Amino acid sequence: MPPTINMGIPGATSSVRSGGSQATGKRVLLAEPRGYCAGVDRAVETVERALEKHGAPVYVRHEIVHNVHVVETLAKAGAVFVEETSEVPEGAIVVFSAHGVAPTVHVEAAARNLRTIDATCPLVTKVHNEAKRFARDDYDILLVGHTGHEEVVGTAGEAPDHVQVVDNPDAVDNVTVRDPNKVIWLSQTTLSVDETMETVRRLREKFPTLQDPPSDDICYATQNRQVAVKAMAPECELVIVVGSKNSSNSVRLVEVALGAGSQAAHLVDYAEDIDPVWLEGVTTVGVTSGASVPEVLVRGVLERLAEYGYGTVQPVTTANETLVFALPREIRPPRA
Repeated sequence: MPPTINMGIPGATSSVRSGGSQATGKRVLLAEPRGYCAGVDRAVETVERALEKHGAPVYVRHEIVHNVHVVETLAKAGAVFVEETSEVPEGAIVVFSAHGVAPTVHVEAAARNLRTIDATCPLVTKVHNEAKRFARDDYDILLVGHTGHEEVVGTAGEAPDHVQVVDNPDAVDNVTVRDPNKVIWLSQTTLSVDETMETVRRLREKFPTLQDPPSDDICYATQNRQVAVKAMAPECELVIVVGSKNSSNSVRLVEVALGAGSQAAHLVDYAEDIDPVWLEGVTTVGVTSGASVPEVLVRGVLERLAEYGYGTVQPVTTANETLVFALPREIRPPRA
């Protein structure tokens, strides 16, 4: 193990990857944890296993996860991505993405005799179950999330007569409920923790008896990645977030980096997206990646930065993740 050094970053430990002493000059701070979360890992493996078991094509409703590289790689292997269940041939196999679907989608799939494999992240399923539970108890459910995002559409679809989507703190002014004493908030799992809590604060000002979710809805991985970025951003003139533009949690990491003190932050899909102009006058570059990003893309970014003189990489570790989710039963390997 390389020696641990104190970088003056609260709550973080770091080590030198090259050499035995703290580096001077250009360096990269590499956030840990970063990249694939347990739900994404499960979803991607689900499609891979379905292709191995059934052969191509395997249809996937919406992008399995929000990452350009992952989707293109699976498409080359035989996955066919569609927007609606109606695009899947009758009787074919369809995988539902990690973001979850509304109950109506299951009904549509059954009507077309589709063989379904549900790769919904278990943490998203938890929020679905909360929505169903509080709808049964006739609560107004205020779902903090981005209108139109697949996860929000799926969760709201569990109880459309009870759910209102609250897009941001400013949207609170337009919220109305039937009974202020029977209101609960839930949230999309990939939001900025700080912005979500600001929305909740304003909701509670309007509805003082607003109830909290039974457990935290924002995904552990989303929170962990934001905490790691907050730890390193004050030391960075630039933070590079590897992730796609339609990845909510990746976009949030850019916002968190800027809010935590980095002078600049940019989202890139690939190393080739790095503009050398960003690096002018920069000594310390922070690097992280969204929860749907494979590590190979981060390695590419580190190699590109090394070409520009940022050869020293110092990990900034704020948490260790060990959670693993079981695969959907339809594609689990048989027991020995």
